[in-house]
Amino acid sequence: MRRSRSPLLLAGALLLAAAGSGSGLGAGAQELSDEQLSGVKARLAEGATHSWEIGTRAQALIEFDTPSYSVLNNSALPPPQGSPPSSLDEVISIAQGVVQNRTKANVQGAQPLVDAGGGAAGDPPSIGVAVLLANWTGSGDEYGAAAADQLAFILEKVPKTDDGAISHRTEQVQLWSDFVYMVPPFLAYYGVLTKNQSLVQQAYDQCRLYRKYLVDDDAGGMWKHILLGTNTDSGHWSTGNGWAAAGMLRVLGTIQHSQYAKSMKNQAKDLTNWVAEIHNGIYPHLRTNSLFGNYADDSAAFDDASSTAILASTVYRLALLSGIHTHLPLAEQCRKALSTPASSTASSSSSSSVSASSSSTTATAPASSASSTTAPSTLAHFTSDMWLTPVVNPNQFGIEGSRSPEGQAFVVEMYAAWRDWVAQGSPGANAAARLGGSERGGLLRRAGWACCGVALTLLYGV
Repeated sequence: MRRSRSPLLLAGALLLAAAGSGSGLGAGAQELSDEQLSGVKARLAEGATHSWEIGTRAQALIEFDTPSYSVLNNSALPPPQGSPPSSLDEVISIAQGVVQNRTKANVQGAQPLVDAGGGAAGDPPSIGVAVLLANWTGSGDEYGAAAADQLAFILEKVPKTDDGAISHRTEQVQLWSDFVYMVPPFLAYYGVLTKNQSLVQQAYDQCRLYRKYLVDDDAGGMWKHILLGTNTDSGHWSTGNGWAAAGMLRVLGTIQHSQYAKSMKNQAKDLTNWVAEIHNGIYPHLRTNSLFGNYADDSAAFDDASSTAILASTVYRLALLSGIHTHLPLAEQCRKALSTPASSTASSSSSSSVSASSSSTTATAPASSASSTTAPSTLAHFTSDMWLTPVVNPNQFGIEGSRSPEGQAFVVEMYAAWRDWVAQGSPGANAAARLGGSERGGLLRRAGWACCGVALTLLYGV
């Protein structure tokens, strides 16, 4: 004889289904706390040793700690001269360390700010904005001299393509998408501070030329990673697309907030369109766990939280600089996924990987493969000491790593961009809420009706 089931079971299932059909049930906190973000920044400070990591750290700190000095905010350029606010102390300290090391080595003439490790000419200029800020705010004449030598080196000593694209490498003409984050923002900022519009135009031209070579129209506008020379990589590396979008946004912000805003409106429009083009090409490949694969359109590639963070940051920035809100729902999904508690979802880190590329990398030191902590983490995508995970190896872009200083910087930049977006009234948030709510609601509805089906089966055997 069939046992009787309580009507309360059916009522509970129906209640869940009804709740799911509404705007969605409340979820756990999906924002990093101030303490957690401090942990991210502390690991970044410990891990940033290569030139591009140091430069990216400096940029992330400017955006997060002193947004009024960031080209991505609405503050007019050039920034105030004179004694800098204390919130810039870390950035000035980074510049100081770089310039002091240069002075000790008695470096003179057209030279990079630091040794272009392994021939990566495009990486040292990433520190250039920090050095320019130190000079601009009165830290000493040696900073201006160091920046001038770096400018001369990148413009005069580094090889170029026939149409003027500056090589990312010194030993051969080779174009890397990474370059767009490192060099054009330095050129643009230098031009604004020195009232040299031709340098700002040069920054735009480098973005234009790099896009000409690297954009893949057959892939919806995503960029290839490395072209020309030997050991190329024509894959659509997710972090490379993030580097390119973020670099072009910094050039765009520099133009928009400078004395050249009116005369360079067409250039600003192009930059806006080129960033949106990357977004339109890459976001259709976002995985169901709200992370990108290391190569966006390669289903065998491992999940990569690092590129997910930098790309999300560029969506918020594009919304603020150009009023384009198309991908805000997905950026919000990504930010929340990266910030979700461990109890909410299992980590999406995958054991699958792609073959290591044989291409030369910008540094030769391997990333640590040791586990960063043995303590359980309360977050799905961070270790207990706040290293982002899973991440691409920052020194070997084809394999998964364990610690990525650039990934740490990308998280800081993502939260700085999100905070600024919220402070401006979350423009485009209604679209994000509609899509986000619809998707969450759909999941809840399916879960609710599934429970309802279980209840009916228990009650009536149907």
